[in-house]
Amino acid sequence: MRSRLFTVLLTLALALARAWAVQPDEILSDQALEARARALSKELRCMVCQNQSIDDSDAPLARDLRILVRQRLQAGDSDQEVKDFLTARYGEFVLLRPQWSLHTALLWLTPVGVLVLGVLAAVVAFRRRTSSESSLTPQEQARLAEILGPGDS
Repeated sequence: MRSRLFTVLLTLALALARAWAVQPDEILSDQALEARARALSKELRCMVCQNQSIDDSDAPLARDLRILVRQRLQAGDSDQEVKDFLTARYGEFVLLRPQWSLHTALLWLTPVGVLVLGVLAAVVAFRRRTSSESSLTPQEQARLAEILGPGDS
């Protein structure tokens, strides 16, 4: 019975852990601004955790970025202006989903390029294999029949 209770409490704690990243003192009194701040925080990468948004991270840098986002929004910046500010300061790595541009084309096109190269390599290998299996000349067929003997050919 205790193990089940422990399991339920642990699951509940882990489910609520995401809500604990944003501290009560960070939350804005204006609900519209807070909603925008939370939406933006989900799009920005924690530079420490690197695989979490700043909304999910407990790292001190993530907290600083969440506060900075809220300050910029309170100052009247649009969502795009906040992203532009953070991108100028930290580079495009701060965005969980980088924008499509000429200098990020390699990032976006590499998986497609590798897939295309793999398919082309497979086609070339298949064609080489089938072309190397050409039929034997009559002399080669006679020699093969002679080697194999009667009844084996």
